Amino acid sequence: MKTVTAKGKTVEEAIQNALKELETTGDKVTTKVLELPDTGLMSVFGNKYAKVEVTVNDDALMKGKEFLAELMEKMNIDCEIEAGYEQEALYININTDVTGILIGRRGQTLDAIQYLVSLVVNKDREEYLRVVLDVEDYREKRKASLQDLADRIALQVQRNKGSHSLEPMSSYERRIIHSALQNYEHITTYSKGEEPNRYIVIEYKR
Repeated sequence: MKTVTAKGKTVEEAIQNALKELETTGDKVTTKVLELPDTGLMSVFGNKYAKVEVTVNDDALMKGKEFLAELMEKMNIDCEIEAGYEQEALYININTDVTGILIGRRGQTLDAIQYLVSLVVNKDREEYLRVVLDVEDYREKRKASLQDLADRIALQVQRNKGSHSLEPMSSYERRIIHSALQNYEHITTYSKGEEPNRYIVIEYKR
């Protein structure tokens, strides 16, 4: 987000000077008044200018939150939406008591909504922005659960020197499994099948 500080004889003039420098309009910024101009007799000795800080609103973040808020309203879901950036991706978390409807079976509904948010956020953008949508930190809990599952199955496969096929998972969840087991010396993982029934095979490597 870009921020500038500008001065003017009035607050409005200071804002206009900032907008001119930012090459944007008032509906796309957040304004903070830092100093008011002194009036009357005090203006001879005091501050003659208003000073403002103007910040261009984060368009991607705003579009993502607004789209989700409208979608949740249409679904009659009471929630709070938090958004921020982490590792060059836009992370959005929905806090609500109605988690099952939004997550769906194996997270399929959540993935579908995430795809829609990504389309909205990246419309007219020159550079693609990855969007990660979560509900009550479901993805973090699911990630921990999958990592634990991967470790348990890998140890079993090592003991039996065989292989084990997991249930179908999304590409996101398959990446978690692959990553969790990449440092096992005698374990290899690979995906089989077609979407949406693609699954991982954990196999002993001699």
